[in-house]
Amino acid sequence: MGLSFMPCRSFKALAAVVGAMLLMVAPAWAQLFETKAAQAYMIDAETGTVLFSKDADVVIQPASLAKLMTLETTFNAIKSGRLTLEDTFVVSEHAWRTGGAPSGTSTMFAKLKSEIRLEDLIQGVAVQAANDGCIVIAEGMAGSEQNFARLMTERAREIGLKTSTFVNATGLPADGQQTTVKELARLALHLWREYPDLYQYLGQRDFTWNKIRQQNRNPLLAMDIGGDGLAVGASEQNGFGIVGSISQNGRRVIAAMSGLANDRERAEEARKLLEWGLRSFEKTQIFAEDEVVGEAQVFGGEKSTVALRAKGAVQVFLPITNRDRLTARIVYNGPVPAPVEQDQPVGALKVWIGDTLSQETPLYAAESVGVGSLPRRALDAVKELAVGWLR
Repeated sequence: MGLSFMPCRSFKALAAVVGAMLLMVAPAWAQLFETKAAQAYMIDAETGTVLFSKDADVVIQPASLAKLMTLETTFNAIKSGRLTLEDTFVVSEHAWRTGGAPSGTSTMFAKLKSEIRLEDLIQGVAVQAANDGCIVIAEGMAGSEQNFARLMTERAREIGLKTSTFVNATGLPADGQQTTVKELARLALHLWREYPDLYQYLGQRDFTWNKIRQQNRNPLLAMDIGGDGLAVGASEQNGFGIVGSISQNGRRVIAAMSGLANDRERAEEARKLLEWGLRSFEKTQIFAEDEVVGEAQVFGGEKSTVALRAKGAVQVFLPITNRDRLTARIVYNGPVPAPVEQDQPVGALKVWIGDTLSQETPLYAAESVGVGSLPRRALDAVKELAVGWLR
């Protein structure tokens, strides 16, 4: 693992490592794990640490994985008190024809003009990937599926998903509907963290409605590996995809994958990636609470540097068999102009596993640094003129 200090004003600075080398800096490496998925992204649920990333920002069609955003929008309404699980919605003709039995798509076989409890609709969507259930929820919450899709996109932005855009509640093919595996994994993490009482529906094995029992399509649930969610999907453009979560011995990892050839390959690749994520990393504390992590250059101060620390201990996930593949660097906009106040945000400790940016911990000034004397400020100005252009 390497730790270096980088005042950063532009991308050039990321290539210019300055300051003391506390540990060995690893060169750029290929991935620690190989997968047949065209796109994949895996995170540790407790910390949000990125354990694996492959073309994770490539825009894809969500297909049925869009239903996770439908459920998030619904769960948010329940958590805020706008809806309850006992509320009922009516099955419209549009919902019945577009997503019900006549559609030939995934359905809970809701009867036309029947009233269905929201809890049952949620189970239809989570377990059976029911398109009619999605549309019934959408119309019940927003008057129309189109209006609900706008709510989905708004919610996506509110929770930090900048790319995901929704045109319908089902994920059925539609121009303009898009996401990324990174955002799908982040959405899954959000669902697990924010809705612990409702998340359980995403791991439900089966559900019966209208006297028709259907099993959950998620292959992870039947593998006896601790799988408890979340969804699968497939599109002609992006192949087979999955958002999965498994938990073993108090640790949970979440992954999103796309671009797989068939459902068998999807199941095999998801299992391999998630189990690798659980067994191949161990959490290690590298800095104790209040311990100085490093320092940043100061411009015009009574001192030339300021010590930096995190809020709390700094823990990283180390590859068990490839520890030299981890690199850490302090990155900040610098030099930092004086005065500097204690606990002022200054930069971040960035950790890479191979060539994947795995973790980013904000760093703060561990001390205050006042404005320096006129001669010192003049000397700093000369130094900045001489080397500032390199940043």
